[in-house]
Amino acid sequence: MPAPVIGVLALQGDVREHLHVLETLGARPLAVRRESELASVDGLVVPGGESTTMAKLARIFELLEPLRSRIAGGLPVFGTCAGMILLADRIEDGVVGQETLGGLDITVRRNAFGRQVDSFETSLEFAGLAERVHAVFIRAPWVEAVGDGVEVLSRVPDDAANGPAAGRIVAVRQGPLMATSFHPEVGGDGRVHRMFVDLVKQS
Repeated sequence: MPAPVIGVLALQGDVREHLHVLETLGARPLAVRRESELASVDGLVVPGGESTTMAKLARIFELLEPLRSRIAGGLPVFGTCAGMILLADRIEDGVVGQETLGGLDITVRRNAFGRQVDSFETSLEFAGLAERVHAVFIRAPWVEAVGDGVEVLSRVPDDAANGPAAGRIVAVRQGPLMATSFHPEVGGDGRVHRMFVDLVKQS
């Protein structure tokens, strides 16, 4: 089958990094800033960045409702960090009036891991992958609760070294939607992106 066209929402955040990883995996990456570009993709990555800013820019660029419509229609979407927040149906500690795209039956806590200075790295077991994933967390959310149809893909290791973050859910999947609290585009490990590319091919 032809290589899938996978867009990266290019309003703000880690756009270039995701485009690069997708290209190395044989997908046809596309920066998405317009509704016409969104209409042409087989899948979409919503990158890390600042979730409130991204939502405001999506409304300014008249992308908010088209994004919601395509997600509701079954478009495979992979959200990382702020992208997880944007895909969540519910947010804890969000700003007043904060909007999301929705689709994932999860509750996320915004900036749960703390401020920029509290950023950290760890290795995670990840469902479907034989070896651990090196995960970089930067002002990241975590998942407070999941609905019945949501598969938990990864949690922070439950040990003393990870303090209050131990055991927290940091990766989920629900149908064609995936999300991680961390930044898999950082560090040269494309396995999580490959899972998403495979998901797009199967959809």
